[in-house]
Amino acid sequence: MNSFDLSGKVALVTGTSGGLGQGMAIGLAEAGADIIAVSHSMPTETVQAIEQLGRKAVGIQADLSKEEELPSIFEQALQFRGRIDVLVNNAGIIRRTPAADHGASDWHDVIDLNLNTVFFLSQLAGRHMIERGSGKIISIASMLSYQGGINVPGYTASKHAVAGLTKALANEWAGKGIQVNAIAPGYMVTSNTQQIRDDENRYKDITARIPAGRWGTPEDLKGPVVFLASSASDYLNGHVLNVDGGWLAR
Repeated sequence: MNSFDLSGKVALVTGTSGGLGQGMAIGLAEAGADIIAVSHSMPTETVQAIEQLGRKAVGIQADLSKEEELPSIFEQALQFRGRIDVLVNNAGIIRRTPAADHGASDWHDVIDLNLNTVFFLSQLAGRHMIERGSGKIISIASMLSYQGGINVPGYTASKHAVAGLTKALANEWAGKGIQVNAIAPGYMVTSNTQQIRDDENRYKDITARIPAGRWGTPEDLKGPVVFLASSASDYLNGHVLNVDGGWLAR
């Protein structure tokens, strides 16, 4: 079990004010990592939960959608412990509008945060990790990395791209000691799915199609993210790990 131990590691996790990001940050801390929690609003609750585990944590409030600010955000993160061993690209948004009515601003907002930020932040972390000869980059994909979805053209495009980018970066960096992989969550109980869950009929239909018989929770991503962040996954490169209760198998 020592291969899953993250003691002494430093993880930068984005989108940590709640939901999946908060769950994964806490999971990494439970495995021994210290956490840099970056979010659009100050992730005070997440930092406090990590500190209660006896781990060190710092919160950074930042607008990750602004490409020009990413280098300074990354440098601020480095000040915490002088290095970053794990990057988890979790921050993302979704805009639900039929394709015929999907506005340009919605499209660009989703692509900027869900794809552009993932690349440029991974690029910053990749340069740092290449110098050190090791590192783990984990991006959050989606079931819509495989499927088209309904009324979410921008989100679907961004998540298909995240899966492809994961493979592209893995091809270049696997030989440099860096593992680049992704997690594709299924239907999860988060704020992003509140609108769907409020539709009683659709909620029941989706739940009935999930072999596990339930929607996922942030806690369901703790094990997968710890695995991908630890030495247990040192020979895993360019993989998209589906955590979907069996959705894609059906």
